[in-house]
Amino acid sequence: MDVLVQLLLNGIMLGSMYAIIAVGLTLIFGIVRVVNFAHGEFLMIGMYATYLLATKLGWHPYVSAVPVVLLLFCIGALVQRFIIQPLLSADEHIQIFATVGLSTALVNLALMIFGADLYSVATPSARQSVSLGGYTVLSGQLVILACALALVAGLHLFMQRTPLGRAIRATAQNRNAALLMGVAVDRIYIISFGLGAACVGLASALVMPLFPVTPTIGSYFVLTAFVVVVLGGMRSMYGAFLGAMIIGIVDSLSGYYIAPDLKEVVYFAIFILILIFKPTGLFGFGRGTE
Repeated sequence: MDVLVQLLLNGIMLGSMYAIIAVGLTLIFGIVRVVNFAHGEFLMIGMYATYLLATKLGWHPYVSAVPVVLLLFCIGALVQRFIIQPLLSADEHIQIFATVGLSTALVNLALMIFGADLYSVATPSARQSVSLGGYTVLSGQLVILACALALVAGLHLFMQRTPLGRAIRATAQNRNAALLMGVAVDRIYIISFGLGAACVGLASALVMPLFPVTPTIGSYFVLTAFVVVVLGGMRSMYGAFLGAMIIGIVDSLSGYYIAPDLKEVVYFAIFILILIFKPTGLFGFGRGTE
């Protein structure tokens, strides 16, 4: 029983990391209706930016979260404005090809600049063990969990209580109706894409003390994030959070009880089953009106 509780705790901590990434992916798809296959590369950019701030300026990765979040917001807004926006009226596969092309370009650009070496930031404070009722987690994992909860709560308040948040929700529900009500839909798309990328910027600063960065680091995280988003519902921010917790627990349990090399097989099997039997996800719903 002690082992099981520890595994569940580890799964929740892992799921909180996936949640921050998946919430950003859900924002982009739910509002802009584009599947961003360069989402993982945004994470990679943020991790390299965090690494540079830590090594060149001596900033703690958590302190660097502020400029990295702003950087990723700007990158996301520019990608939406100059790459995605001209393709919004094109077929969906054209949009997918554009984000896949952007992903490939960013990976190769990182290889040219940084090479294929591993880069990490020595942050002992994030790797300290913390005892919770006899069970152990890392302090960095607790920070990620706290930030994941704060992010979802903050986005909920932003969407519900602010005029901009209500405009974003209106655009997500019905773009044409939002246009008739005077909402600047193109501007909302740019802001929404930027917010989705900013979530990844936050994730990159939080995971940098725990994971080394390489040009292909985004592939691992984004594949899992896609599973989380499909499980939770492609347009449900709360579903993405709950789906991340489920996948984190599945990852932890299957890695221990089955085999570490087969844990991806387990949650990708869940991914396929969800696509077959409930394509809208466990907590999601169908697409709104274009």
